[in-house]
Amino acid sequence: MTTATVLFAHGSRDPAWRAPIEAVAARMRALSPGARVMCAYLEYTSPTLQDAVVALRAAGATSVAIWPMFLGTGRHAREDLPLLVDALRAAHPGVAITLHPAIAEHPDVLQAMALAALNRPPS
Repeated sequence: MTTATVLFAHGSRDPAWRAPIEAVAARMRALSPGARVMCAYLEYTSPTLQDAVVALRAAGATSVAIWPMFLGTGRHAREDLPLLVDALRAAHPGVAITLHPAIAEHPDVLQAMALAALNRPPS
């Protein structure tokens, strides 16, 4: 099974907005050379989630983990994203698609944000 990751973010009309999400993808590739990672966006920015999954599937991915790059589970993560994922699962039955909770709900991310806000280095 070839696993890929999609970092899913809201998107913006400002092209510079995508830099932090792309930086996370670059960091993932640096930490795990050969990792299949793509960014995808809900609106205003490309690629879309559908385009990213199609590209990853074409590159041989049989499993896709979607990480919402949100600080919490608001309307987009709670309502819009599950509908998009359901449509992707229906369109790509041969691909195992996993939707994770909003990234900021992960304990390691909560810890990193708390340390950053306290101006302390990670341990």
